[in-house]
Amino acid sequence: MNDNVSDYIGKTKHWQAEVCTRLREMVHRTIPGVEEALQYGKPHFLRDGRHSAVIHVARDKVSFMVLDAAGVEAVPGLLRPLGNGERKAVDIREGDEVDYDFISDILRRTSGAH
Repeated sequence: MNDNVSDYIGKTKHWQAEVCTRLREMVHRTIPGVEEALQYGKPHFLRDGRHSAVIHVARDKVSFMVLDAAGVEAVPGLLRPLGNGERKAVDIREGDEVDYDFISDILRRTSGAH
């Protein structure tokens, strides 16, 4: 675990810190040997030196973005495309029920983890 990522999470609202911590744990379970780093001011998760996922905390939500997701269909209201669709994001707001298994499955598919 990277101390800078821990500090980032620690500076968020209580509910956001809980979501970020669960997402972080889910990433480590989903991608064995994943590395984490604070890059561009956000927690990034890398597998074999390639970016796999990013956590971004905004005022009223936590966004979890997966990369290399062109082959993953967007799900209205759950998984939104970014840019040209190579990236997809899940937005989580306070009180939302979060399907971490769904997010883990998407991450497993986009990161090549098995």
